[in-house]
Amino acid sequence: MFEPIRKIARALRAPSRAEREMAYLNDARDCVDLEYRQRQIDRGLFRG
Repeated sequence: MFEPIRKIARALRAPSRAEREMAYLNDARDCVDLEYRQRQIDRGLFRG
């Protein structure tokens, strides 16, 4: 009964900070870009 409501809620929710960080890291072009992105995350790119 509640399954359709749960599916809609999951589809509409915003991605968590961890999900956004992982997507950002997954878009890196090479090792240098990946390391740069990791430093950006460590410095608080996705915080607050």
